Amino acid sequence: MNISIIIPLLNEEESLIELHDWIVRVMHTNHFLYEILFIDDGSTDSSWEIIGKLAASNPNVKGIRFLKNFGKSQALHAGFKAAEGDVVITMDADLQDNPEEIPEMYELIAKEGYELISGWKKKRYDSIISKNLPSKLFNWAARKTSGVSLHDFNCGLKAYKKEVIKTIEVSGEMHRYIPVLAKSAGFSRIDEKVVQHQARKYGKTKFGMDRFINGFLDLITIWFVSTFGKRPMHLFGALGVLMFTIGFGFALYLGIDKVFINPFGRLITERPQFYISLVAMVIGTQLFLAGFLGEIMVRSRKNETRYNITEEINITKK
Repeated sequence: MNISIIIPLLNEEESLIELHDWIVRVMHTNHFLYEILFIDDGSTDSSWEIIGKLAASNPNVKGIRFLKNFGKSQALHAGFKAAEGDVVITMDADLQDNPEEIPEMYELIAKEGYELISGWKKKRYDSIISKNLPSKLFNWAARKTSGVSLHDFNCGLKAYKKEVIKTIEVSGEMHRYIPVLAKSAGFSRIDEKVVQHQARKYGKTKFGMDRFINGFLDLITIWFVSTFGKRPMHLFGALGVLMFTIGFGFALYLGIDKVFINPFGRLITERPQFYISLVAMVIGTQLFLAGFLGEIMVRSRKNETRYNITEEINITKK
């Protein structure tokens, strides 16, 4: 199979048939062997019924339905797990991503040897205040923090070599940072392609301003995980030793001063350096223990991405 197209969705009943027909035209025109995986992330409208009808008329359509809304990262994880194509394309279901971009993105992966191609919506049709400006600030911070030089981390239209999506673990709200996860996993041939962005035709966006707040918090998480995730002792242990050394230094100074220099001066407990010493040593010990426990957890835990599937259509069990 050439291409797996993964489409996470939530209450997109108006656009599904049009999107399906558009994708099928592109696939047939380019003679691709393909599958379309619709991941219904707990829709409350008739999206799942429409997916069932599409699957009945087109055997290349597959569907996974979540018991409730678990989030885009979990939907992508389920799609990645089920995908069988050599190149995996992800796109949104709202018709803002153009399926005509798929053949060129496929060529970049299959023929040019790239491992991940991210779409770049250079010209956007979203609100400047609610989406464009926050998105630019978010992408700037993501580039500076992650070291991955992409202009649009949030673009849903991406292409992956199969090995990439079978290697990385997408959990929590980390779907924005799949390129960062891929880089951390050792996939270095990452690039971007300018793609056409279209105005939303039906319904309304499912994301609000809170996604940018969550995005920055996730950015801090991904920075820590990618830098110290496998060696937390290197961060917490170093900070703990530093704090403990500062506290012990103050304690040593107070002891020498009281015994040898000023034995009849103020009591040690009356001097502010005593409390600085005490707090620094306590914090240092706690940080060191946090690093130690983190090392134990890293070596014992297994990554888990949690979601409950209630129905599936045409999904091959592995």
